[in-house]
Amino acid sequence: MRKLLPLLSTSTHAGGRSALTCRFRCGDACFHEVPNTSDNEYVGDVIAGALSRRSMMRAAAVVTVATAAGTGVAMSGAPAAEAATATDTFGRADGARGLRFAPVAPNTADQVTVPAGYSQSVVIRWGDPILRGAPAFDAKNQTAAAQAGQFGYNNDFLALLPLDDSYARRQVLVSNHEYTDEVLMFANYDADNPTREQVEIAWAAHGLGVVVVQEDHRSGKLTPVRRHELNRRLTATSEFRLTGPVAGSDLVKTSADPTGTKVLGTLNNCSGGTTPWGTTLHGEENFNQYFANGGAVTEPVQAARLKRYGIGGAASERKWERFDKRFDVLQEPNEVNRFGYVVELDPYDPTSTPRKHTALGRFKHEGAQPRLTEDGRPVVYTGDDERFDYFYKFVSSKRMKKGTSRAARAHNLTLLDEGTLYVAKLTGDSPVAEIDGSGKLPADGEFDGTGVWIPLATATADGAVSHVEGMTAEEVFVFTRQAGDKVGATKMDRPEDIEPSPRTGRVYVALTNNKDRGAAGKAAADEANPRNANKHGQILELAEHWNDPAATGFAWRLFLVAGDPNDPATYFAGFPKDKVSPISCPDNVAFDAHGNLWISTDGNQLGSHDGLFGVATRGDRRGELKQFLTVPRGAETCGPLVQDRRVLVAVQHPGEIDGASVENPQSVWPDGPGKIVRPAVVAVYRTDGGNIGV
Repeated sequence: MRKLLPLLSTSTHAGGRSALTCRFRCGDACFHEVPNTSDNEYVGDVIAGALSRRSMMRAAAVVTVATAAGTGVAMSGAPAAEAATATDTFGRADGARGLRFAPVAPNTADQVTVPAGYSQSVVIRWGDPILRGAPAFDAKNQTAAAQAGQFGYNNDFLALLPLDDSYARRQVLVSNHEYTDEVLMFANYDADNPTREQVEIAWAAHGLGVVVVQEDHRSGKLTPVRRHELNRRLTATSEFRLTGPVAGSDLVKTSADPTGTKVLGTLNNCSGGTTPWGTTLHGEENFNQYFANGGAVTEPVQAARLKRYGIGGAASERKWERFDKRFDVLQEPNEVNRFGYVVELDPYDPTSTPRKHTALGRFKHEGAQPRLTEDGRPVVYTGDDERFDYFYKFVSSKRMKKGTSRAARAHNLTLLDEGTLYVAKLTGDSPVAEIDGSGKLPADGEFDGTGVWIPLATATADGAVSHVEGMTAEEVFVFTRQAGDKVGATKMDRPEDIEPSPRTGRVYVALTNNKDRGAAGKAAADEANPRNANKHGQILELAEHWNDPAATGFAWRLFLVAGDPNDPATYFAGFPKDKVSPISCPDNVAFDAHGNLWISTDGNQLGSHDGLFGVATRGDRRGELKQFLTVPRGAETCGPLVQDRRVLVAVQHPGEIDGASVENPQSVWPDGPGKIVRPAVVAVYRTDGGNIGV
C-alpha cells in the first residue's frame, strides 16, 4: 500500500505564520479582538428553528432534479471516489489528467521546489524596472521615484491576458502588490521613526503592476518586455475613481475630495479575478491597518463602525499618518471609507483611471471572481478575510456587450455598478449533536446542507434601495459587515478566495483557518465550520440552484477538510487518504483547463513550507490532491495561475521570519547569499516543453 507523504515534525517557523508576517501583512488581525461580536444564529441553531431538516432536504432535492435535467451541479449523486489503479506509482503517469506529476514532499528548503521533470525561472522581482526611465534596482540607494517605475513589492494575484497576434507569444502580466515589509527593505530601519523617503518608497511599492512578458516557444519561460507601452504602475498615490451607489456620498467626501469620487491609491490588494470582457479585478483586503487613531474616536456611531472593521489603537504600524493626514481618522474620518472595495483595471489602456466598485460592498476583499449568467450578466463572488465574517456575491442587472469596440468596452466597465449585493446564510442537514467540534463526520457521511443568498441592497441607475432594516443603501454598501450582521449571515472561518469552476459551475470557497472557533464567548463549531480551534481550514463547495449564478438558493458541502491525512478530522472528498498530500491553510484558488482546483496555502501549520497543490474535483479521482511546489523560508504561495504549458506563482514575503532584517536575513532567495531578499514571480514548466500534468 502506498504510504502517506512524510510530515515534518519541526520547522524554522512551525505553527504557521511568523509574528513578522502578522505584523506587516494584516496588522496582527488574528491577535486582536474579533471584530464580529454579533449574535447571529449559527448553522446548527437554524436546524432547531424555522428551517426543519425536512424542508432543507426538499431544497436539496431541487438541485438533484437539476442534475437530471443536465445541469450537473447537484451535491448528491457525485461519483464515488475509487482507489488509484493502473501503475499505482503516484508518479507522473498516475493521477487525474492535469495532475500527472510526482508530488513534492513537504520540506523546509530555502528555494522553490518543483516536481521531477519540471524547471523554473524567476519572471520578475521586486525592483526590476518596467517603465521608461526607471533605473536598475539598487537596494542601498532606493528612492520613491525609482520605485514608482519598478515592479512593486509582495506580488500576490496574477493574471495573464492575451495580446494582439502582431505581438507573437507576448502576454500582459498583471500583479497585485499587497503590502511592504519595511524591515526587509531598508537597512537600519527604525519602526518608530520612519523617514519620509522610506514612507514614500512604501507608497510606491504598494498597488498594482502591469508588464508585458515574452514567452520562449521551446520552454514556456517568460521574460519581461521592459518599457513596453502597456507597462504601468498604480501606487498608493495614483488616482482611482469611486463608482456605483456610494460615489458622491457624504460618507466618502474628504477635505481633499469634496466630490467623494476621486481616491488616491489602492491598498493591500490581495487576490482578484479576470473578467470575460478583458479587465482585471483586485480586492482591497487588510486596509484597516494603515489608519491611525481609531481608538481615540469617541462619537459612538463612528467608533462602532471603526471597531467592526478592526480600526483602533493610536499610531499605525508604518506611521503614514505623520506624512499624510488622510491616514489619521481624527483628521479625515471619511478617508477610511474609501478603501475596502474591489478595483477594476483595464490593462489594455495605460491612460485609464481604475475604478473602485462600491456596489460590491466594503470589507476585507480577498478576491473577486466573476462568471456570467445565461443572459450575459456578471456575477462576482467575494470573501471577507476575517475570523467569523461572511462571503458574498453581487449579481449585475446589466448584460455584457461582446466585442472590443470602444463603445463595448465603455459599457462593460459599468457592469459592476448596478445590481444586487447578497450575503450567504448556510444551514446544515445533520442534527446539532453530531457536530461536536472534533471534525468527526456526521452520520450521513458528509458535512453538507443548503443555503440562501440574502439580499442586502440593490443599486440602479436611478439610485439604490436597501433591503436591510435600519440602514440606508449607502450605509449598506459602505458598512457592509454591519448589514451582514443584521440579516444573520453565517459566520465563517476566514473566507478568502472564491472561484466558480468553468467546467461545472460549482463554486469553491477557501476557508483558511480560525483559531477562535469554539473559544469562550465565540461561535462554536457548526456543519460548515466543523472544527473548534480550526488550525488548518477547509474548502466549501456550493452548487447554485439550477446552476444559475443569479439563483438565491444553493446546496453546499465541504469538499476538503485540510490537515494531516493521518488525522481522522481530515477529509478529501472521500478519496483514500493514504494517497493524498498533506495540506494546511488554503488561501488562493484557481482552475486549470481540466477542471482541477489548484490551491495555494498561507501559514502551513504542519511544519512544512507553504506550497501549491492540485486536486481533482470530479470523476473517480475526485479529492486526489498532490503538492506541486513549495516556496522558500518565510514565504507564502500567492496568485496561482495554471496554463497549459506553465504554472505561475507569486512568491510573497520570502524571509519574513521573526527577527529577520536587512542586516539579519533569514532567506537568501532568489539571488543567493549577499543579496537582499526579494519577492518575485516564478514560472514553472515541463523541462521537455510538454503540457502541465499530462
